[in-house]
Amino acid sequence: MGTESEPYVQLATLRQVHQVVAELNTARSLADTLQAVTDGVVKGLGFELAAVNLVRQDGDLVVAAVSGSAAAETLLAGRVGSRASWDRRLHMAQHWGMLRFIPHTEGWVLDGDDVPTWHAEGPPPRFADEWHPDDRLYAPMYASPAGGGELIGVISVDKPVNGRHPGPWACEALQMYAFQAAIAISNARLRANMQRALVRLEREQQALRASEESFRQAFEYAPSGMAIAEMGGDQHGRVVRANDALCRLLGRPAAIMRRYSFSDLVHPEDVGVLLRTSAEGGRAELRLSRRDGSYLWVSLRNSVVADTTDGPRFLLTHVEDIEERKSRELALAHRASHDSLTGLPNSAELRARLSGKLCDRPHHNGAALHADSYSYGYGPEESAAPLVGYDHHTHTIAPEGDAVAGKGLAVLFCDLDGFKSINDRFGHHTGDAVLIEVARRLTSVVRDGDTVARLGGDEFVVLADGLARDDAADLADRLRNAIIPPIRVEGRAVRVGASFGIGWAGCGMTAEQVLKSADQRMYLEKRSRSGNRNHRRAG
Repeated sequence: MGTESEPYVQLATLRQVHQVVAELNTARSLADTLQAVTDGVVKGLGFELAAVNLVRQDGDLVVAAVSGSAAAETLLAGRVGSRASWDRRLHMAQHWGMLRFIPHTEGWVLDGDDVPTWHAEGPPPRFADEWHPDDRLYAPMYASPAGGGELIGVISVDKPVNGRHPGPWACEALQMYAFQAAIAISNARLRANMQRALVRLEREQQALRASEESFRQAFEYAPSGMAIAEMGGDQHGRVVRANDALCRLLGRPAAIMRRYSFSDLVHPEDVGVLLRTSAEGGRAELRLSRRDGSYLWVSLRNSVVADTTDGPRFLLTHVEDIEERKSRELALAHRASHDSLTGLPNSAELRARLSGKLCDRPHHNGAALHADSYSYGYGPEESAAPLVGYDHHTHTIAPEGDAVAGKGLAVLFCDLDGFKSINDRFGHHTGDAVLIEVARRLTSVVRDGDTVARLGGDEFVVLADGLARDDAADLADRLRNAIIPPIRVEGRAVRVGASFGIGWAGCGMTAEQVLKSADQRMYLEKRSRSGNRNHRRAG
């Protein structure tokens, strides 16, 4: 598979991981959560068989869930492996990041080893990274993402669907999934404890004080952030109580926390998300403000605390730090949508942004439907069609013929002049430096909200909304003038020029049609400029 398609494959895998992680968080009980963990490995991570070995109170590990094979489930489910055997296996295994791998050649069966294991017959590997039935891959689950703290359990996987050892991307996905599974299992245990405490509060009025103390300890000493907030009334959302873990997470003392509601702490862009989750079972991923002014990504989950007389009184909010996972997701998404050399939006992102401005029906404007600035249009029958289903859409319309008739979405197609000779003469290293500097100069000229994208090679595209025709021509001149000054690379000065074609986007056009129109006009300008130079030389 080519390197150009790799980010999209990774993004598709990331979406699968997101889906199975979401299913982890919807499980209602610990048993459902454990089964969801193994189901997620099979459904989303490319393995045919998975088992969760859960640490019991006595320290040994029991096979608590199996997915992918009914025969394996019959053989393994409920079997117990001693902690000593598990420790030996994890210690002798190869370290693949946080994962542990034991190849079939290592003779992993030890005296006294009682780890429940699924055995399958198979031929010797035919190539270096082919999976052997006796290969073993484990994903330990710890109480902290760095692999420290208490061992919660171990996910064991077998039979990759492609028959090969997982590569770096698959290992990273399995490692990230194991971290999320550990959180889900810890949360399921915590929720079970909290739910039992709440049931006792409702059913055992005689034991109210004991139940409150149990709740207090579970709340105060929970390893993750928790808060109790008012529910309903003028004080809805105001924090009544916050545990030490939440105070440390946000860098705010408990006394200060009681001055705020969650709406005061949430990032302005996430207020709507918060409001949609202020209910039983509501959950969201959003950013909360820390004392130093920074924002932290958290996973927030609500449970209702009800009074037997007055009904729902408080929201019990569970807050988990997901900053590391979010940073990885955002970085992966950025790499998938941006050019690795210049950092500009790439071709796919450009087309997505352009398509987001367009609907598939042109705007009705008199007898004709103007789809671009020159000749794109539709016949009388299509012109009369009503814009059903697009009442919510602000139509993109190209300006009319004169310079002040209106404003629209200008698409400036830029092709560098003389760039090939720089590559040929000085090498691709110099060419790359030129592209990076051109990208910087283009970005410095446009307005906030405009898009500068690298289409590929030495081609760039600028999307600038709200421009009249004269504005677009002026912008093209300023962009060209910004590119012309010499570019210094390793002590030498090189120059490139630029040809611009100005097209106009209009509803009824596709992104490809818009870009093709601008590209054609760029080539008209390039030929015109070349012809003028040849004419001057002949004269």
